[in-house]
Amino acid sequence: MSEEKLMTQPKIQKYVFIALLVAQGVIIGLLERMIPFPFAFAPGAKLGLANLITIVALFTMPFRDSFLLLWMRLILTTLLGGTLSTFLYSAGGAVLSYLGMLLIKQLGPKRVSIIGISSAGGVLHNVGQLLVASLIAQSWTVMLYLPILSFIGILAGIAIGISANYLFEHVRTLNYLKANYAHMQTQKKRQRHVRHLKESHYDKN
Repeated sequence: MSEEKLMTQPKIQKYVFIALLVAQGVIIGLLERMIPFPFAFAPGAKLGLANLITIVALFTMPFRDSFLLLWMRLILTTLLGGTLSTFLYSAGGAVLSYLGMLLIKQLGPKRVSIIGISSAGGVLHNVGQLLVASLIAQSWTVMLYLPILSFIGILAGIAIGISANYLFEHVRTLNYLKANYAHMQTQKKRQRHVRHLKESHYDKN
């Protein structure tokens, strides 16, 4: 096999993996629309069940790829039957949830579990949707729904976290990708630490 093929093969595998996750996220998003939302103030708001795909992406691929996946899922879901309000609610909830889970994930597996990350993401998803609803309604009274929606978000987040744990434990490919990504992150931290020590040594000299 030529050197060019060796270099392009991992990229092809990466793109196929992203495409599969995007497709699964779109399907979950379309199915989620069939679930009626209990609050009439935000007709485009949803529970955020597609966060399952976001969590899988967070633990198996770098920031740039997972963020690209998030936007591809949002855009395709909207094109396949959504509206502008649906996109705004979905984007507000998904982006805030993604960024929050990404930050909390930095605490490490010893401090917070996947279920904890997912629960936080569920709450932030609803916070993002409420912020969008407040901007659309031009009133902050919408935020009064936050306690109820936070409780719903925690329950949904726990369910999604349990599902993610199950996938990582029983799907061999995901388990391998998760372990490989964790190893890469550890290597990068070590390299940064060594570089920092060298720079400190040079500064002292």
